Amino acid sequence: MSKAHTPAATRSYHHGDLRQSLMLEASALLDSEGIAGLSLRKLADRVGVSRTALYHHFTDKNALLCAIAAGGFNLLEELMAPLAQDAGLAPGQRYSRFARRYIDFAIAHPARYSLMFGHTLWHQGLANEDLKQVAFESFKRHREAVARWQSAGILPSGLDSLRLTQVTWGTLHGLAQLVLDGVYADATHLDEICDTVGQLFCG
Repeated sequence: MSKAHTPAATRSYHHGDLRQSLMLEASALLDSEGIAGLSLRKLADRVGVSRTALYHHFTDKNALLCAIAAGGFNLLEELMAPLAQDAGLAPGQRYSRFARRYIDFAIAHPARYSLMFGHTLWHQGLANEDLKQVAFESFKRHREAVARWQSAGILPSGLDSLRLTQVTWGTLHGLAQLVLDGVYADATHLDEICDTVGQLFCG
């Protein structure tokens, strides 16, 4: 008789393969069931490993949530990097597409996006050092991109790059959150919203 899931005893993973499988399944669980529906027990069952094997990678649920959030920052950077380096568009168009890709990421992964930036980890002081490093490195690279765009005339050159980074990222984050919450904006208006962002920051 065939079974939908292979018994844990017959599964074999290399160390890195198991962690990757756990991360993929945990991210899918978070997206479909939210933080409340994600548990180490459910994750172990879904992947088909013992909880002991799972604890070699994540000491508790908080460690797992921090790892998912860190993975979200890495994925966001992978999606944004090509546009940050694309010089084939007019400045306003380039930044409009950058804004659209950022907001599309939030829409595609609402639970993960909320975990990356929300109170669950940050306001309660539960973000671990690995997550803090990934998040702050992400901001640092965004600031470096803003400085390059200022030098290239894409963004206003006379403003402090740190403050401009905070304002531009804050604008994208705020718009993404408004769309996710359905407050004052929705996905049907994204083209116009992102065009306005490009015009606002790039003149």
